[in-house]
Amino acid sequence: MQPGVKERISSMSKKGFFYYGFIIFWLAVDQLTKYLVVRNIALYEARAVVPGFFNLTHVHNRGAIFGFLGNTDKPLALIFLNLGALVAFTVVVYYFLKTPITLSWMKISLALIISGAMGNLADRIFRGYVIDFLDFYVKRFHWPFFNVADSCITVGTLILFFILLKGTKHVSGSA
Repeated sequence: MQPGVKERISSMSKKGFFYYGFIIFWLAVDQLTKYLVVRNIALYEARAVVPGFFNLTHVHNRGAIFGFLGNTDKPLALIFLNLGALVAFTVVVYYFLKTPITLSWMKISLALIISGAMGNLADRIFRGYVIDFLDFYVKRFHWPFFNVADSCITVGTLILFFILLKGTKHVSGSA
């Protein structure tokens, strides 16, 4: 082996483990916060954190992120919703595995999306619904309830969007 190759491989392995640890960390934070909500806040109970702006409110979400299609009574819609989420999750995992560890922001964005998807998927498998509890509002106008997993998916998607936007500008600017 050439000098320095062993050290580079070792460094790359450590970086690779970081991303897996990052996924596990956010998955654990998501599941721990949901556990604490279920244990300490009754269903539909709201606890003011910042009165007039932010509550912790325990709700069950049978729909998608931010409660999309959460109140549908059509089982077929929920089946397609869950199948679509599973396909999207598979695609994200594929790209995560194929993305070189040197593209750290891309890896972080995909890792956030994966951890969030895993957190909500775990809820769907073991509970049949997702625990949501973050409730932001101004007066009567509430943002849809969400959780840490939804936040990971949203932040990861925003980072991914900016990476792709930056890449598009860079490519189009150099042509």
